[in-house]
Amino acid sequence: MIQFRNITKRFPGVQALNEVSFEIEAGSCHAVVGENGAGKSTLGKILAGIYPPDGGEILIDGQAARFTGPRDALEAKIGIVHQELAFCENLTVAENLCLGDLPSQGTFLSRSRMTERAQELLSAIDTEIDVDHCIGDLTVARQQMVQIAASIGSGARVIIFDEPTSSLSHVETDRLFELIARLRSQGVTCIYISHDMEDVLLHCDKVTVLRDGQHVATQPVSELDQDGLISLMIGRSLNAYFPSHIETDPGEELLRVERLSSPGKFENLSFRVRAGEVVGLAGLVGAGRTEAAQSIFGLDPMTTGRICIEGKPVRIRHPADAMKSGMGFVPEDRKRFGLVLSMRVHENITLPTIGRLSRYGWIRSQQEAAVSRDYVDQLRIRTAGLSAATAGLSGGNQQKLVLARWLAARCRILVVDEPTRGVDVGAKAEMHALLDRLADEGSGILLISSELPEILNLSTRVLVLRDGRLVGELSHEEADQDRVMRLMTGVSPT
Repeated sequence: MIQFRNITKRFPGVQALNEVSFEIEAGSCHAVVGENGAGKSTLGKILAGIYPPDGGEILIDGQAARFTGPRDALEAKIGIVHQELAFCENLTVAENLCLGDLPSQGTFLSRSRMTERAQELLSAIDTEIDVDHCIGDLTVARQQMVQIAASIGSGARVIIFDEPTSSLSHVETDRLFELIARLRSQGVTCIYISHDMEDVLLHCDKVTVLRDGQHVATQPVSELDQDGLISLMIGRSLNAYFPSHIETDPGEELLRVERLSSPGKFENLSFRVRAGEVVGLAGLVGAGRTEAAQSIFGLDPMTTGRICIEGKPVRIRHPADAMKSGMGFVPEDRKRFGLVLSMRVHENITLPTIGRLSRYGWIRSQQEAAVSRDYVDQLRIRTAGLSAATAGLSGGNQQKLVLARWLAARCRILVVDEPTRGVDVGAKAEMHALLDRLADEGSGILLISSELPEILNLSTRVLVLRDGRLVGELSHEEADQDRVMRLMTGVSPT
């Protein structure tokens, strides 16, 4: 159905795609995988009419397709579920879902028909969300489901899913794959861009591997296993990573939380994080994990309770208070809370530490560049240069940039919320090694992740939240997937 012929795309200082050619069969679920910066999302955006190719052509049903913009692609029945959420956050769910085709009654907007249409779109994917809610108030996972509803509701016969499960719970992910299977039975062709090897091998027919903007292979998934697929992606084998901080005894207490509460979000949370520990915070979407992290960092003015840093009570009412106490925060939503997208790469890395890099009110450019270059190299951030625009980086490289900022700040306490969301397997292993190294060097880390293997492998202890309450604590030896899932869901042991 779809043929990519020698697709080439360049951005300033970066060759995103170089003569990529492969085919996608009608009605199939075709995966496109590769490391961050391999060109996966760029290829999807070219098919969706967002970027024009610099060279090559796309054939749909044997006919050359030339899109001057996303509207042309939509008219050709091609939809996309973006990795990075794109909404008008001050509008309601209904207004966002109908924004491209607002229903009218005469010359006036018909709000009743708009509400009805939005509810139909959400019902099509078995999701219940109040369509009158402001979309900016929803969690990232709920926003992702709204975006999926918008793409499927457009009646597309080709849908590009760009990292659609990166912020979804296990239940929502299962529901998405049931939906993809239903779409395929209706003849819809699905292009699935992902870093999750298990999902690719389980749910896709064929997989195309890109590396450094070039086509490496297109093969049936039945001919591959996870190790083979990873080797094609990164050009090397990836050994299992075993954190070394687990083997050492924790040091002094760095962070203590006592009876932390926020109305409607969580209540009476008490725990501690010691030097050399990675404390995992597990729970289903909506359990209060992200809200608790934001409160600890001073982002929730309604928070009550007590926070102690190195045994001393501190009053954290603003992120500046947390930073002065030696705390850093890697947020779940990097675009809204983690980065200033209009700033350059080196400016984002040194933003919390600019005072240390200044003299008499002037920034010492050479020192700033040296610090930035060090962490760009350590985290293998793919960028055209330190002065490149942050908005132009791929999603995974933006995530690495957030972590680089707090590594540069040398925080003793680091709260990390979904640190490997949208990050490829090679970079994920590097991030795990960095978190382990920080713990080995005496930092205390509070780790929030929807990926249970990540929590179980990295954590010295695992705290489990359910409905805003702390319902269990397990040591590294006690924690396994079954026990944690039972605590998360409230299911008693059999």
